[in-house]
Amino acid sequence: MTPASRSAAVPDAFVDQRQHPRVAVALPAFLMLGGRRYPVQIVDLSAGGAKVDCGTALVVAGATVTLNWGGAGAQATVRWREGRLAGLAFAAQLDPRDVADLARRSDALGARMRG
Repeated sequence: MTPASRSAAVPDAFVDQRQHPRVAVALPAFLMLGGRRYPVQIVDLSAGGAKVDCGTALVVAGATVTLNWGGAGAQATVRWREGRLAGLAFAAQLDPRDVADLARRSDALGARMRG
């Protein structure tokens, strides 16, 4: 399943409230919650938040988490959780250039895995 089709598979009650456009990505990351580190995959991303595939991580709506990717990360609040997916709202907006850089990193990882 591609990141775009995965994003479309879950209805999103917050779609009308978004202030920033989302970019479909497939990036490995870690979610820090309660002193524990859980592997996740960022499915889509914007300056204001992200959708992550968190598998079995014990993430519930309202939890405060840290999303780490590479050498950077962001504090966030879990807005919703449905199955394996969770929507995060960042405490401070990401710079749009950082979002673009992460989208390029996702594209490069995808190309590397295909070839």
